[in-house]
Amino acid sequence: MNLEIHSSWKHRLQNEFDKPYFKDLLSFVTDEYHSHQCFPPENEIFNAFNFCSFNDVKVVIIGQDPYHDIGQANGLCFSVSENVKHPPSLINIFKEIETDIGNPYPESGDLTHWSKQGVLLLNATLTVRAHQAGSHQKKGWEQFTDAIIKVVSEKKENIVFLLWGGFAKKKEKLIDKDKHYILTSGHPSPLSANRGYWFGNKCFSKTNLILKKIDKKLISW
Repeated sequence: MNLEIHSSWKHRLQNEFDKPYFKDLLSFVTDEYHSHQCFPPENEIFNAFNFCSFNDVKVVIIGQDPYHDIGQANGLCFSVSENVKHPPSLINIFKEIETDIGNPYPESGDLTHWSKQGVLLLNATLTVRAHQAGSHQKKGWEQFTDAIIKVVSEKKENIVFLLWGGFAKKKEKLIDKDKHYILTSGHPSPLSANRGYWFGNKCFSKTNLILKKIDKKLISW
C-alpha cells in the first residue's frame, strides 16, 4: 500500500511508521484491498491529513469507523462523497448546524471544505471491508490514530477537540486539557440524538466562539 500522507504529518509520525505494528497493519490492509472490496478508495485513506496539514489544524473531530457501503467513505470522518445520500449521523450533524448557527441544510455531504479550513476529521480506524462494520478494528489503526491525537496535543496548543459519544470521549485521556479546549456531547447517531444527547449541544457556535477568542479564523460550517 502506498503511504501517501502529507509531508507535515509524515516526519512527525515517522516513529509510528517504523514500528512493527504499523508494518503489520500495512500488510493487513494491502491484503484486504487486494482480496476484498474495501473503503475508502486506497488513494483516499489518508485524506484527513492530506486536506488538513499539521500546521493548519485548529479543530479535531473524532469518529470511529469509515462508512462501509459503496461510494460513501472518502477518508474524512462523518463525510460522504459528492452525490451520495447522507447517512443518518450526518443528517443530524447538518440539522444541528441549521439550528445552532442558521446555515441552510447543504446538498452535499462532502466535508472536504471543513478539512481545508483546519478541521481534522479523524476516524479511529481508517479502513473497512465493504458491508462489514468494524472489520478492520483492532488491527493497529487505533494505535496509529491515538498517536496522532497525542502528537497534536503535545506539539500544538489551543486546539478545539469535539468528542461526540462514548467512544470519542475515551480519547480525552490523550489530550492535555491545560493546553486545549474539549467540547463533549452525545453522538449524532439517531439512537443518541433521539434520546436528547445530541441536538442543542451548540458545538459549532461554541467552537467558533473559542476560535474568535484566540484570534483564529472561524470555521465556515
